[in-house]
Amino acid sequence: MIIEHKLVIADVKLVADFRRYILYWKKRFTEQPITDFCSVIRTNSEAPIEGQDNYFLLCDVLPEDRLLREQLQQKRLREILEQQQRERNDTSFHSMCMFCDKEFTGNRSVLFNHMARDHAFNVGLPDNIVNCNEFLAALQKKLDNLQCLYCEKTFRDKNTLKDHMRKKQHRRINAKNTEYDRFYIINYLEFGKSWEEVQSEDDRELLDNVEEDWSDWEEHPVCAVCLFCEKQADTTEKLCLHMKEAHGFDLLKIKAEHGLKFYQQVKLVNFIRREIHQCRCYNCKETFQSKTELISHMEITKHITFLPTKFTWDQPQYYFPTYENDTLLCTLSDSEDELTAKDQSEDVPVISEDLSDLEALRQSSVLNQLLREENTD
Repeated sequence: MIIEHKLVIADVKLVADFRRYILYWKKRFTEQPITDFCSVIRTNSEAPIEGQDNYFLLCDVLPEDRLLREQLQQKRLREILEQQQRERNDTSFHSMCMFCDKEFTGNRSVLFNHMARDHAFNVGLPDNIVNCNEFLAALQKKLDNLQCLYCEKTFRDKNTLKDHMRKKQHRRINAKNTEYDRFYIINYLEFGKSWEEVQSEDDRELLDNVEEDWSDWEEHPVCAVCLFCEKQADTTEKLCLHMKEAHGFDLLKIKAEHGLKFYQQVKLVNFIRREIHQCRCYNCKETFQSKTELISHMEITKHITFLPTKFTWDQPQYYFPTYENDTLLCTLSDSEDELTAKDQSEDVPVISEDLSDLEALRQSSVLNQLLREENTD
């Protein structure tokens, strides 16, 4: 288009659907002169007229162009969200782990959770991923080509590649590689912005507001949400009391009986959130059609009261929250009484110096030898 028609489209990479975009403007250019929509850029303006060229710039400064770009972006976002929802509900998923020979069927989250737990390969929450099969195929292709997923170096054989990724902790994808952007839903949310640009804007806002006057700040209570229903409370004590009375789940008792430290509590909360979100009983693993049916089953069978084996929930994958901004996680803490008792009960060993050969060491020291030689001289 630039060579044949002298048409320059600004920020073409930000056009969500280039084919529909071009078809729209092709029709409009037949209805009105191109100069009604484009800025004219003249090159070689000092040359003779026959040596000058006029280029036409089409950009989103034109309200019609910007509106078109936004409409195409919104249409693509709707399509992506529909695709993501289909994948989240899909139970016909079938794939093999990239790092071992295990096969997984059912929901895609089973495979991603396996890779995070057993191979320390974490790509984030499965619910944040879209076009899952293409994503896995792209990763598998790199491994088949003996290419590291993070630094993208190529190695001579599969064992060397595995050792490299394990020793260098490269069992992850490179967030700077824009090839992966299309597989994460965040990159479709804001028109013309990638996740890095959104994050940098948030950081700039924080820096810009450093010197603001906060004297009139009024703190509003932040509410944490129950693990099993929509009940909210502005303190941990109130929420724990609600879960104990309404659902029979005593978080404080469980914490004390199992001696849960802070990060174990985090993993436990994230585990329960994940299971409840998937409408699955965390004890018998039975799945239900709705959250209401699940909670009713767990309360009747008392499955809500007891935890499954520690191996089930005390896994690295549950360091990551199921829901963003989960306020309950911010209210967790180690018990001060437990910490105090631990400090008092621990006997810190004091290792004394070995004095058995102290006199022999003094006699054989280099300093004594030098002093003797000096006195002899």
